[in-house]
Amino acid sequence: MAQNRIPQVNELVKREVARILLREVDFPEGTLVTVVRVEAFPNLQGAKVYISVIPEDKAKDVLRTLQREIFTIQQILNERLRMRPVPRIQWVLGTAAVQAQRIEELLGQIQKER
Repeated sequence: MAQNRIPQVNELVKREVARILLREVDFPEGTLVTVVRVEAFPNLQGAKVYISVIPEDKAKDVLRTLQREIFTIQQILNERLRMRPVPRIQWVLGTAAVQAQRIEELLGQIQKER
């Protein structure tokens, strides 16, 4: 049972944080912020929330906004989740989306050269 709890918590936190970011946080115009994955600590005291930001040059602004709104986001998360403890969230900028975009650009260049 305990082995299944961490993946379930990861998915639950991911879904709820994504909803909160969509409805409650104002990001710079033309910015797409996606929750990529969540890694809860084994003791559930905290969780790393990996996000991707498009365009990439807005990432620092988005992280600043998230840090400024962390208290409000955490409060909303605490109200929505029916579990104790509710992990304290930490923001981490994920690079997978940026890498995938770069790979697609390179593949497009290769096809043009053919």
